Amino acid sequence: MAREPKPKPESSEPDPEPDDVFFVPIEDVLDLHTVSPRDIEPVVEEYLIEARKLGLSALRIIHGRGIGVQRETVRRVLARTPFVIDYGDAPMEAGGWGATIVTLSLDASTK
Repeated sequence: MAREPKPKPESSEPDPEPDDVFFVPIEDVLDLHTVSPRDIEPVVEEYLIEARKLGLSALRIIHGRGIGVQRETVRRVLARTPFVIDYGDAPMEAGGWGATIVTLSLDASTK
């Protein structure tokens, strides 16, 4: 005798989608510790665009020390972003090699 599946309890909350959009306040520091490794690249790309729109030219991206995977992902994005003027390790008091300091061009002709 086959059983029928039990109905799911009704809920007023919609089922969460894996690609839900969430908003992060844009400041001069982005801490990636709470970002899933698979999301780091798009999060950094969007962060750079939004930070530039707000006129922020000096940024710090905290990726952590670890074995350097997040650091390399962040720096790949920075290297291919035309309005990034410069980037490098943060000073020791600002995270050392666990963070990257970024300088953006605010010049509108740099896309």
